[in-house]
Amino acid sequence: MAVTSDYTAAKGATFSGFSSLIEAAKTRYIRNRMYRQTVNELSALSARELADLGLHRSMIKRVAQQASAEYTAR
Repeated sequence: MAVTSDYTAAKGATFSGFSSLIEAAKTRYIRNRMYRQTVNELSALSARELADLGLHRSMIKRVAQQASAEYTAR
């Protein structure tokens, strides 16, 4: 009886580990997609439009990284 209980606990732990692995991959995918979308949209703006937002072209990657981190932190 104890062997069956131990086996069930190990099986449940494995499934939990696999589930968390899937969730981590999903989060990375969403975060990367958000990052790329933000970079593409900000890169399409002119220097004047970026200045209106208080940004410089050199800040695009950092802003995109922050936006993707905040989006997935919700």
